[in-house]
Amino acid sequence: MSEKRDYYEILEVTRTADKTEIKTAYRRLAIQYHPDKNPDNPEAEDKFKEASEAYDVLSNEEKRARYDRFGHQGMRGAGGGQPGFTNVEDIFSNFGDIFGGSIFEDLFGGGSGQRGQGRRRDERGADLKIKMPLTLEEIATGAEKTIKVKKYNACGDCSGSGAKGGSSGYKTCQTCQGQGQVKQVSRSMFGQFVNIQACPACHGSGQTITDTCNTCEGEGRVRDEEKISVEIPAGVEEGNYLTIARKGHAGRRGGSHGDLIVIIEEKEHKYLTRDGENVIYKLKISFPDAALGVKVEVPTLYGAEKVDIKSGIQPGETVILKNKGLPRLNSYRKGDQIIIADIYVPKKVSGDEKSLLKKLKESDNFKPNNDGKGFFEKVKGAFF
Repeated sequence: MSEKRDYYEILEVTRTADKTEIKTAYRRLAIQYHPDKNPDNPEAEDKFKEASEAYDVLSNEEKRARYDRFGHQGMRGAGGGQPGFTNVEDIFSNFGDIFGGSIFEDLFGGGSGQRGQGRRRDERGADLKIKMPLTLEEIATGAEKTIKVKKYNACGDCSGSGAKGGSSGYKTCQTCQGQGQVKQVSRSMFGQFVNIQACPACHGSGQTITDTCNTCEGEGRVRDEEKISVEIPAGVEEGNYLTIARKGHAGRRGGSHGDLIVIIEEKEHKYLTRDGENVIYKLKISFPDAALGVKVEVPTLYGAEKVDIKSGIQPGETVILKNKGLPRLNSYRKGDQIIIADIYVPKKVSGDEKSLLKKLKESDNFKPNNDGKGFFEKVKGAFF
């Protein structure tokens, strides 16, 4: 698995497949390459991990959107690295909804169910989403931002356990006998089906609290505020997002943290307009400057720049400043700054200015080329 394959190709689904199709495809491959069904077969285990990695991305709307936009490259740096699993235990812990309550126990003699026995359920905290407004200058160079986030963090008095005295304030759940799971067996014409669910009494932990923490009232978490540093890479754009792993809400009773999702917003620039990797600047110049040529100073994302405007420049004509645009995400390539000439016409003129303009108007050099009118006269003469 050194060379990454397309996730849609791995699961054998189209790029428009919905969640149900993706889940069905994954279950089929997981059954085919399950380690319990293929003992001592490293190739099958690799395929099992590969399918699980693909499902991890494509079953998550935000991860899938990022993958569709940037491919495997887009999964790097989004909160601690590229998706992947080091061993089969990682897969079971991440996909309890797939394995825990499925037909795997019947297929493999309790393989997945046995792996989960005696293990405390991790009630993961919710993800947090915030919007990050950025100037074009910050997008051009990248930025480091420190933000204050209000969220749930682990209770300091009970160390997140929810019980006075920490873990000593727990006892084994009598409903599930410490397994954290309850099993329901049903029979049909197709055979026996086993449904394994989290224990309703202990919510999957296998333990119940004997003495509740007064600070968090048994939740194991309290409302808090935290300062978080966010590294913004150069070249992001409106709608892109960064995922900072384990900086979301803490889970109940020692559960792991969710993720912090930072959604990029672009602030409107006073002078420049973004067009992909390029930026556009409309330069207003007077008619004399347009006719004679002029050297002007224009703003760029990297400071002021002097530009030579050639004589006779026409309205709408452009001047290109190479590499003065925005960088491409995860690349050294930069766009350009496109300067568009906009000839300024005064709304009011003085008497002296009117006299000058009337003299200029009589000059053949200041009369527009009426090629269109001459063409019309020729056509008229040919047909009428």
